[in-house]
Amino acid sequence: MKVRLLAVGAAVLVLAGCGGSATGSAPAEPGPGARTLTVFAASSLTDVFTELEARFEAAEPGVDVVLNYGASSDLAQQLVNGGPADVFASASTATMTTVVDAGLLDGEPTVFARNRLEIVTAPGNPEGITGFADLARPDLQVVVCAPQVPCGAAVEKIETATGITLAPVSEEPDVRSTLGRVTTGNADAGLVYVTDVASAGGAVEGIAFPEADQAVTDYPIAVLASAPQAELARAWTALVTGADGRAVLADAGFVGAP
Repeated sequence: MKVRLLAVGAAVLVLAGCGGSATGSAPAEPGPGARTLTVFAASSLTDVFTELEARFEAAEPGVDVVLNYGASSDLAQQLVNGGPADVFASASTATMTTVVDAGLLDGEPTVFARNRLEIVTAPGNPEGITGFADLARPDLQVVVCAPQVPCGAAVEKIETATGITLAPVSEEPDVRSTLGRVTTGNADAGLVYVTDVASAGGAVEGIAFPEADQAVTDYPIAVLASAPQAELARAWTALVTGADGRAVLADAGFVGAP
């Protein structure tokens, strides 16, 4: 399996980016007759889509699924700027609307999952954080996603709903970067999705808070009108929205589509 990242507005492959992994060397090219399916996906879908990639490639011999992970807003802009892709899976209906308004989709997007924020701390919660209001404490180093990113927009919704304004030490480009600041000890706490806390296992502790219900995130998926592999794109979308995809999403902590 290969995870390759596409440069903004171009088809040039790079070896570093947000959400995916870089190998340090160029991946092997597909063999003769192989087909490549390019999927742009929100970084919070990394674990789920990487698992589905293996299933899809096993069921479709000769198909190479290329997963381009990143912040949904960045991915949408790449598509608007002409970035080549077959499928777009966003962590925000707003960023999907950007692609819809640009006339880039084949059909309507389908919401396939939902997610919500959770406070993430070091194991054992050494700072004794009990809820969202604690994140405004001046003694805490708190990190969040940048406001233009879906996870950051969700934080802003919660701030508005509660009247509590945070003063983060950093606004990260995507949810996995936010998680990374906590797992590496560079922040006391952060706000990430429930699924990201689950993916980190024992490296962090998650703290649920009721105000997260004020900003539940819908995840839509769609096939691009210019998809080079439209048939494969529809098959991938069917996998994600079907029973197998729903089971993998549920195991990762996602809530079913509304």
